[in-house]
Amino acid sequence: MKGYGQFCPVAKASEVLAERWTLLVVRELLCGSNRFNEIQRGVPLMSRSLLAKRLRELEQAGIVERRRGATGRVSEYHLTAAGEELRPIVMGLGEWGQRWARSELSRNELDPRLTMWDMQRNIEIDALPPHRVVIRFRFTDVDPKLPRVTWLVLDGDDVDVCYRDPGYEVDLVVAGRLRVLIGAWMGDFPLTAAIRDGDLRVEGPSNLVRAFPGWLRRSVFAGVERPEPVAAP
Repeated sequence: MKGYGQFCPVAKASEVLAERWTLLVVRELLCGSNRFNEIQRGVPLMSRSLLAKRLRELEQAGIVERRRGATGRVSEYHLTAAGEELRPIVMGLGEWGQRWARSELSRNELDPRLTMWDMQRNIEIDALPPHRVVIRFRFTDVDPKLPRVTWLVLDGDDVDVCYRDPGYEVDLVVAGRLRVLIGAWMGDFPLTAAIRDGDLRVEGPSNLVRAFPGWLRRSVFAGVERPEPVAAP
């Protein structure tokens, strides 16, 4: 990004952070993604080469540091003190976006990969049963080029999202529109209401069906109050 030719700190910060995808990469790091493949799962439309470039730029700016992982073979990316200081800024942007910038979801925003990746790191672990639970999701309003069927594998602290059949017996099946699941996730209405009204169908053993809504936390921005619509004059 070319500089703005200004000494203003807002301009200087923008030179580092206002490049396309950069703040979303920082968001993923703030959410606990440290490995390259984990970060990319949170930005599925970003090419691997561009992600590598943005990580290098953040490293050069002193926002990210690269470390060897526990095995010594895979690099991990961690925020420095300067990167951690971005947390309230990114959260503030998210709150502003939830309050003022949300609109009707377009078709290209219905991406099950991002939805499921965000949900899998917000599971209420303590509410899960003592045994592994496999949930198969099938979405009816997703672009055919994207995975319409995904799986959540919940096994204690080990939670994973799969875009191919993991090979385990399925305990619950959730079917319906991704648009509805995103609406519940973002706090537009309770997940229980979507299930009760039939907008999302959950099939499986009755005890697991009843417990299912309690396993999913909502988005961290779900509680942000939004302005009331202005009545037409």
